[in-house]
Amino acid sequence: MRWWSAANLVSNLGTWMQLTVQNLLVLQLTGSAAATGLSLAVQAAPGLLFGLLGGAVVDRWPRKVTAAVSQALLALVAFATAALVAFGMLTVPVLMALAAVTGLIATVDGPATSLLGNDLVPEEDVPSAIALGSVVHSVGRLAGTALAAVGIAAIGTAGAYAINGLSFLFVTAVIPFLRLHPAAAAAAEAAPVTREERKAVARGGLSFFLSRRTLVALAVIGAVSAVLGRNYQLTLATLVTGPLHGGPGAYGLVSALLAVGGIAGAVVAGRLRRPTVRVVALLAAAGALLQVVAGLSPVLAVLLIMVVPMAIAESVADTATATVLQTDPPAHMRGRVLGVWRSVSTGWSLAGPPLLGLLVQGAGERGALVIGGVVIVAVIAAGALARRRRTPSRPVAVPAAVPAAAEPVFQPAA
Repeated sequence: MRWWSAANLVSNLGTWMQLTVQNLLVLQLTGSAAATGLSLAVQAAPGLLFGLLGGAVVDRWPRKVTAAVSQALLALVAFATAALVAFGMLTVPVLMALAAVTGLIATVDGPATSLLGNDLVPEEDVPSAIALGSVVHSVGRLAGTALAAVGIAAIGTAGAYAINGLSFLFVTAVIPFLRLHPAAAAAAEAAPVTREERKAVARGGLSFFLSRRTLVALAVIGAVSAVLGRNYQLTLATLVTGPLHGGPGAYGLVSALLAVGGIAGAVVAGRLRRPTVRVVALLAAAGALLQVVAGLSPVLAVLLIMVVPMAIAESVADTATATVLQTDPPAHMRGRVLGVWRSVSTGWSLAGPPLLGLLVQGAGERGALVIGGVVIVAVIAAGALARRRRTPSRPVAVPAAVPAAAEPVFQPAA
């Protein structure tokens, strides 16, 4: 697990460095922010269209082989991009095509690497393993984004892509030496045993996902939270630079505090042994209420105080969600479940910013945060109420009358 975490950290550093460099490269080639957004959308689109197929591949192939092959393919794309940049042959259409290929490979790589990390530890340690992965992801994002500027100045854009390719090769080289936990290996190879499980495999991941109330509830909470509560780079940016009269430096401080809170939340989430949908719902509701208070902040100092607990609640909720997604389904369906999740989460990630932007325009910066938080709490409360009404009350067991001549059930100690 230590080797896997180190490899993931190296890979995340390279990925976020390349993503930052890619945005700058598109701006350099086109001078258009819209083109930059389009490149990100093109890379995300395969997750929306082929997430289910990628999850099915992960369930059918040996996990170590799948992860190694996908990492090697991502390295090949990074090296190809580096060569095209170095020889001045990279054009915007080619860059878009490479971004789409990267997104397509990621539909397999994402669930494969997530589940492979869980297979290295006993089942009771899976929540901690997922939390550690979240910490690695957050640290890699911060450091990789910072290294991008240094990398461009030191080795150029082509060098930054080449370094990312090397980071993927490092992960590929580590995977063959990983030892799966015996219980995880046996569970991954187990065939469906019940008729319901066999039917679920035949129908595919989406039918199985929709048949599980736990997973549907997670999707509803995730969708409403992502659209109305998670796009802080939009809502908090407009709040800081608008009503609170802050500049780029103030928003940079807010972003740094969000990152710190995200890392702290991932560490806290490592203490969760058996997270449930109820835990996710409570954390999402708590984050939404904090969002309402943040939207009503009279001065920047109040907002700065609210940012860290908001990020902690979001991070713990995300880690708890990932744990439920990766432990609630049977082992032979987990790749498909993650594939479905990738598709639906990509959908609301693409739709969320435009919808939230319209809400900001219509209700203002403060109104968007307050309305969004209130709606999130209302949806979660409505779901909890509906679940309580569906749950039948358990009859109280009444002990049968004991005949007078019967011996007492419990004899007193001599």
